[in-house]
Amino acid sequence: MAFPKRKNIQPERQRERELLVVVGSKNPVKVQCTENGFQRAFGERHFIVEGLNINSEVRDQPFGDKETSLGAYNRAKNAKNTFPEADYWVGIEGGVEELNDEMAAYAWITIMDRNGKVGKSKTATFILPGAISKLISSGMELGEADDKVFDRENSKQGNGAVGMLTNGTIDRTEYYEQAVVLALIPFISEKLYK
Repeated sequence: MAFPKRKNIQPERQRERELLVVVGSKNPVKVQCTENGFQRAFGERHFIVEGLNINSEVRDQPFGDKETSLGAYNRAKNAKNTFPEADYWVGIEGGVEELNDEMAAYAWITIMDRNGKVGKSKTATFILPGAISKLISSGMELGEADDKVFDRENSKQGNGAVGMLTNGTIDRTEYYEQAVVLALIPFISEKLYK
């Protein structure tokens, strides 16, 4: 794998080296929300964020917290195994779960560092409309169901269900970004998470 080389930029004040963050997906939304989240959490640091096609080892459409969080964990772990030279590895996995007669959507985030520390978080949840829920229940993945209902193509690499359902008020990058920051809590408040 070819990643950009880290630059050793040394202005008048010596600056810390750039840190490499590998996301277990090449989805541009997941890469961008990771970059945004790391910059929000560690504004003084500089990061190179790259995505890799990584297997989640769960179904294309995970159901429930257990499977979805496992998918996020596997993406981070497998990214680490694939590119161990990085400083952080991030797994983001979108999932759904049935709540009585409705279906909720959300995502789990897992972040690992070189020292073996792991941070996890979950996005906010929202209820999917019946037309999308029915397609998912029949075996379709959420992104495919969104494309069919909204007559779009590859919406999961764009604003996703959350963006389309909120008329763009919350886009998918923003939706994941806050959860990336929350998964970074053990790295931000590291003295409390040993």
